[in-house]
Amino acid sequence: MGARLKDKGAIVVGGGGGIGSEIALALAAEGARVIVNDPGAARDGTGSDTAPADKVVAEIKQRGGTAVANYDSGIDFNAAEGIVKSCVDNFGRLDILMNCAGARRERMVWNLTEEEWDIVLKVHLWTTFNTCRWAAGIMREQRSGRIINTMSTAWLGSMVQPNLAAAEGAIVSFTRSIALQLERYGITCNAISPVGATRITAGPEMLEALTRRFGREEAERMQAETRRDHPTEHIPPIVVYLCTDEAKDVNGKIFQAKMGHIGIFSEPEEVKSLFNDGEIWSLEQLIDLVPKTLLLPFRNPDAAVP
Repeated sequence: MGARLKDKGAIVVGGGGGIGSEIALALAAEGARVIVNDPGAARDGTGSDTAPADKVVAEIKQRGGTAVANYDSGIDFNAAEGIVKSCVDNFGRLDILMNCAGARRERMVWNLTEEEWDIVLKVHLWTTFNTCRWAAGIMREQRSGRIINTMSTAWLGSMVQPNLAAAEGAIVSFTRSIALQLERYGITCNAISPVGATRITAGPEMLEALTRRFGREEAERMQAETRRDHPTEHIPPIVVYLCTDEAKDVNGKIFQAKMGHIGIFSEPEEVKSLFNDGEIWSLEQLIDLVPKTLLLPFRNPDAAVP
């Protein structure tokens, strides 16, 4: 057991499995007292089960740590208050909020239903807002705290998950925004974009989704590659680091973590510009200039190959 986070009160939302459980174990290993929150929903966001959270709590205790299970769903605004309050009730304070809840409904946009759109945004974006909203008030009073949100690489664009991409892109913007609001109170808010093999990314449901898109043989190859190249135990170290005193000035950043790799994404910036002395651009000017300037280097991916 380490002591970098000794007696810190932590919540891991979605801590009952996958990357969330690895993070809960890692925080506890550094001395944090952890609320393992997980309603035990299925991959598609439906149902409930107390077993996942209980299993992680039992493992933390077996290793000599302190943990309490919580089964509330952060999708609900008031239930999210209960999740946050449970940390204060059990441990006296809230120092760390880690958001890891996830669900998947792979669909092309023309097949995507309203229900499939809603559930993915609720599990990811609603839960992130709800828990951050309640945690921020407590941390603001304490004048300290660490918030870390999780989003998949879908935020960069996804072929089969437009609902997930929308939620994750929003989480990036939300993280950057509340980082600006909270830094004056000694609170940091960062995000990680992990790549790890879990039931969500390498389970049977994902296999079927990949099969529909790429065929069975290629789908199985892709999943085998994911399991081999992206074990989840490589994700927690950057999270634990962001919770330490040494990272007190790291704020509003987006990190990537995967096997043998930790990276940080660039800050958004305008990289090319056209100027017209304040005049309104004509359509003819844009047709002529945009491909020659703003879009260079540019290749039409749909163009015929000679």
